[in-house]
Amino acid sequence: MAPDMPSLLGNKLKLPNGISIPQIQLGLYMMSGHEATQAVQTGLEMGYRGFDCAQMYHNEREAGHAISKFLSSSDNTAGLKREDIFFTSKLSSNSTYYETIRRSIQKSVEISGLGYIDLFLLHSPYGGKEARLTSWRALEDALDEGQVRMIGVSNFGVAHIEELMASEPRIKPAINQIEVHPFNTQEAIRATCAKHGIAIEAYAPLVRAMRMTHPTIGALADKYTCSPAQVLVRWSLQHDMITLPKSVRRERMVENADVAGFELSGADVSIMDGLDEKLVTDWDPTDAA
Repeated sequence: MAPDMPSLLGNKLKLPNGISIPQIQLGLYMMSGHEATQAVQTGLEMGYRGFDCAQMYHNEREAGHAISKFLSSSDNTAGLKREDIFFTSKLSSNSTYYETIRRSIQKSVEISGLGYIDLFLLHSPYGGKEARLTSWRALEDALDEGQVRMIGVSNFGVAHIEELMASEPRIKPAINQIEVHPFNTQEAIRATCAKHGIAIEAYAPLVRAMRMTHPTIGALADKYTCSPAQVLVRWSLQHDMITLPKSVRRERMVENADVAGFELSGADVSIMDGLDEKLVTDWDPTDAA
């Protein structure tokens, strides 16, 4: 454990499938290859053990290589091994061509250089029902063959989750990664996932800094003597989500994870729940046909 590691970076959430996953992970969205290399290196030094990547981010190679380099370097004072790091990637496009998906998954494994990918997601529901279900079968087989350790979905709405579960998949999705924060609480999707034993990963948990000056968030930050970002991360954790705050700056990476020293009261969590305005900070495929 790194000496300056905030204690919650060691927290793991046990999923319904029995696998544990780091509850605070570093999001690598919109990072250049160089930024991803630096962020992963810094994150590992600090104590981050989970990294959220994707084919669409075009930094799988750099992120994976930064992990491998750290593990074999003198900086790895804790003696970490590959199995101590949790690496996620996502399929850029669903397809009705099964072999196309299998090749795409294999390419991500090869590019990352990590031997396998811990969690592989369908990045969105785009492409239609046949493409979604074909792509899911390809993920199931990739898991069976050891290319990936766990599979899930991202940006799936209620109808997409119900469609997948109605198909009676051999392997249920472990995760649905969606935009979720107090300004877009996604209660219907979360309830559907809970019904099927699917955990929620929250991307954009900091609302991409669009609501850092919101008076309610500011008042709570003052009350708990913390930053607005820490209030938002804490809200995710207290709803039992895996949270993916993104930053390329060391001081922000420390701040986002240093949330062990306080807990929001139930009343304050409810106040934050009431801030929902269906705010979408980037894209929203959850109602795609």
